[in-house]
Amino acid sequence: MSPTAQDPAHAGPCEEVPKPERPALAGRAGRDPLLERRRRHTLELLAVSALGLVPWTVILGVTLPSDYRVHAWRTTWVGFDILLLTALGATAVLGVRRHRAVVLPALATAVLLVCDAWFDVSLALGTSAVWMSAALAVFVELPLAAFLFHRVRLLLRSQWTPQPSPDPTPDTVGTGARS
Repeated sequence: MSPTAQDPAHAGPCEEVPKPERPALAGRAGRDPLLERRRRHTLELLAVSALGLVPWTVILGVTLPSDYRVHAWRTTWVGFDILLLTALGATAVLGVRRHRAVVLPALATAVLLVCDAWFDVSLALGTSAVWMSAALAVFVELPLAAFLFHRVRLLLRSQWTPQPSPDPTPDTVGTGARS
């Protein structure tokens, strides 16, 4: 590689400057066909599920009663909070251990916090408790969820950023020179 090709800023007008490879596209040419088929089927399943959820949501919006008496309210909320507590605890334990699997409970915790904020506020509408629910959502649950989403994104980027492959050409091994 010429010195100019190494530094695109100093390339002449007729020299071809190699484009950097995008990490998302790195290594696609030699992918396993079985993995590609599984990936395609997974994406198709998700797309069909998303499309199927649209009419279901409309049906629920039209047919569900606007008011409903719940018989297991305490069980529902205590169970949800135990699930949230478990996700928070697992995130803390795996984080202390610096285990890369921390992304799973951290992501689950973030999603549960968003759901908790949504249900707290939407179920308190029309009551005096809506202000406390909104305050907890805006100042506690949603900021913590946003923080966890951000941290998961950073962890995933650091774990799955492709490393540049070494140049194994025989004439440059051990000499430090590049052709």
